[in-house]
Amino acid sequence: MSAVVTVRQTTTTTTTTTTANTTMNTNNNNNNDNNNSQTTVRSYGITQPISIKLPDPLDYVQTKNLEDTLRSYDYFESSEELSHRVHVMTKLNILVREWIRNFSLTKNVPTEMVDNVGGRVHTFGSYRLGVHSKGGDIDTLLIAPRHIDRTDFFTSFVEFLRRQPEVRDLRAIEEAFVPVIKLTFDGIELDMLFSRLALATIPDNLDLKDDKILHNLDHRCARSLNGCRVTDEILDLVPDRETFKSTLRAIKLWAKKNGLYSNALGFFGGVTWAMLVARICQLYPNAVAATLVHKFFLVYSHWEWPTPVLLKPVNDCQYGFPVWDPMTNASDRYHLMPIITPAYPQQNSTHNVTQSTQKIIVQEIKRGLEIVNDVMTAKSEWKQLFIGTPFFQRYKHFIILLLSAPDQNQFLEWNGLVEAKIRILIGNLERNAYIDIAHVSSDKYTPDESIFDQQPVNKTATDNDTSTRANGHNSPDSSSANLTQQSSSPSNPSPTFSGMWVVGLQFKNVNKVQLDLTEEIRVFLSVVYRSSANSNMNRENLNLDAR
Repeated sequence: MSAVVTVRQTTTTTTTTTTANTTMNTNNNNNNDNNNSQTTVRSYGITQPISIKLPDPLDYVQTKNLEDTLRSYDYFESSEELSHRVHVMTKLNILVREWIRNFSLTKNVPTEMVDNVGGRVHTFGSYRLGVHSKGGDIDTLLIAPRHIDRTDFFTSFVEFLRRQPEVRDLRAIEEAFVPVIKLTFDGIELDMLFSRLALATIPDNLDLKDDKILHNLDHRCARSLNGCRVTDEILDLVPDRETFKSTLRAIKLWAKKNGLYSNALGFFGGVTWAMLVARICQLYPNAVAATLVHKFFLVYSHWEWPTPVLLKPVNDCQYGFPVWDPMTNASDRYHLMPIITPAYPQQNSTHNVTQSTQKIIVQEIKRGLEIVNDVMTAKSEWKQLFIGTPFFQRYKHFIILLLSAPDQNQFLEWNGLVEAKIRILIGNLERNAYIDIAHVSSDKYTPDESIFDQQPVNKTATDNDTSTRANGHNSPDSSSANLTQQSSSPSNPSPTFSGMWVVGLQFKNVNKVQLDLTEEIRVFLSVVYRSSANSNMNRENLNLDAR
């Protein structure tokens, strides 16, 4: 006999509270879910837990099997690699303090004060959560006192970094929604954000979770701080950090193997997956990782979107920053899968989700539930969860976006711009009456140079006879996409840096029809070029088109 569990999903805003109930039939193991209901436990999140059942021996066995499977994917770094990351962060902190001290002198800060102005680097994201994968980058935030401004960060500090022998691939993206410096430091990729606090000095014991530090901050500094504040809140809102980390590692690997790990492309980024896992930890506070992975797919396969996922009530501190609230903000009402950050100012981390990516995420979560059900009943193994559906087997029709540039820095700058704007193309395609899903592959491709000699064609046939054609070209997994880096040759005397994005198209149930996608592609390219002009980006010898 199966039990019936009711999940109460509660939205709390400054004006109203909405409760939506989702009823789910769970497996037979839930019969004893509340055996320990008389035990007094701390309640995490916005509702009481679904179950406080303690693990049984089989749960521990399944968790051990899960961890062994993760190790087989070379997910974990060695102790030497972990130590190297610590060394890099220590060295970076020293450099930041050195730069702030020296630059403070140029700002006429008294000599007797410069040694005490402080400033430091904070980490956030996967590294701060303790779930980064082998070879992953580190998200960092430089916190500076009030006499150091953003212009200093993107000029003086960038030049200071260029002089460091450990620094490679340095590029500054000042006009981004969250301005960032990207670099490789002693072999470790870093993203560096900047925030200037309204403080004369930055104390070593500064608590970034304190809402008061946002007072008198500009919006860009507040957005930069948000990553650290959200990460620290997540860690404080889960019952057991180590179990949370083990569960999140599994979900992250599953998401990456299934092409669901990219905020820019309309899927979920790292912080979103972390919040989803954290909510499951709140609902099952005594469960071990294997059980939590199962509950993750069980709960979210029945989730009634757009009911939001919240880790704590939304609280507006009235510091002038917009807070997610569909009752007062019209744009918030159109979010498809809202997952709300727990730190003020609370925001929806999934505003890039499109109709297509929502369908794909929901489909994959339901497919994941079927696999984990088999794992939990010994009908399958954990490794099956991490086998994704090959992208080129999902679709019969494709659009290819091609980018090439003669200079690496120029290519990296344009590559970031195209990826940031590609959701506009997806939105345009979704509005086409014949297109059901437009899906950008999260994999990176380097095309064969010969593809740039072909002429773009913007018509796609929906009949089965052309099922391997993509706007006049073969499916990108054929000879048109050689996943090797181009090099110089007699016909190409200098190296060309190039990249390719592939958009899979699924059509609605229609008979033969010729689709002309010229306008959708033209609008997308216009947006990209207009944004590049506003940022004074170099267009010389650049090639960007769609096939």
